[in-house]
Amino acid sequence: MPSPEIIVLGSINTDLVLRSACLPTAGQTVVGGEFYQAGGGKGANQAVAAARTSNSPVGFIAAVGNDEFGKTSIRQLRKEGILTQHIRMLDDQATGVALIMVDEHGENQISVASGANAGLTPDHVVAIDEEFFSAAKVFVACLEVPMDTVAEGLRRAKDAGLITILNPAPASEEVRDSEILKLADVLTPNEPEATFLSGWDVLEDLEDVCIWCEQLQQKGSRQVVVTRGSHGCIVKEEVGDPSLVPAFAVVAVDTTAAGDCFNGALATALAEGQSLRRAAHFASAAAALSVTSRGAIPSLPSRQAVDALLDSDADRLSVFA
Repeated sequence: MPSPEIIVLGSINTDLVLRSACLPTAGQTVVGGEFYQAGGGKGANQAVAAARTSNSPVGFIAAVGNDEFGKTSIRQLRKEGILTQHIRMLDDQATGVALIMVDEHGENQISVASGANAGLTPDHVVAIDEEFFSAAKVFVACLEVPMDTVAEGLRRAKDAGLITILNPAPASEEVRDSEILKLADVLTPNEPEATFLSGWDVLEDLEDVCIWCEQLQQKGSRQVVVTRGSHGCIVKEEVGDPSLVPAFAVVAVDTTAAGDCFNGALATALAEGQSLRRAAHFASAAAALSVTSRGAIPSLPSRQAVDALLDSDADRLSVFA
């Protein structure tokens, strides 16, 4: 069994997607949509994004139910070349399910039944052999599984010398008031998450985003990347001023999993030794491509597609030399 270069700890869901002209408001029924089913969950999205953009093995720590959704998820992940030996199949839980509504502009609303994701415990992480971590370079985690499980994974990764990435989604008061942010070498909130976690709720200009980054560094995160959708991302490295990494101009069809794609591709670039700013540029290209297609996992781009987009934008890449 090969050793992973990137390890992802996170959720696996089956996405049940309804695409319609507009998103319903409370009490409203919108008729005439299109339905489809696809693999998803922030952890699975990040793992597949890393696998498709990397030339190295990706390991995945997760849990599914002993049901058809779970069995299908594991088969699909194996087809992506992901190492699945540490995906637990729980007999007393159903596989996680996400109900996703997407409008004609690509905006979405998501409701999740966590199922087996909530049953992934710190003991599952403790039981993993040391060799699984020892050859890896980057560890990525989200918060759709229990926070104490994520903390255990981050601790094991740091003890093994890995770069740790924490995507603090979904953000909560428990996360904001905990010590988990100190375990993140790179924290990757989006704008609402950065607002909530930093306690700085004003957004008038880029200076406010920089204040978010500094506040989060004071909470213990060594480096911060705030993703801002079509406005690009702000990168605050350990020292120096924050910098803007501009977004790629694309026509958005479905923004589902764009943030997860960013995190998976960021892990790939950091594992390859790129600086945080160049890694964020690479991840921005991958995320831009992901919003041009429907679905979560189906939208995640290949390395060849990301490289082609970067090659077409070589002038901007020179800024990061």
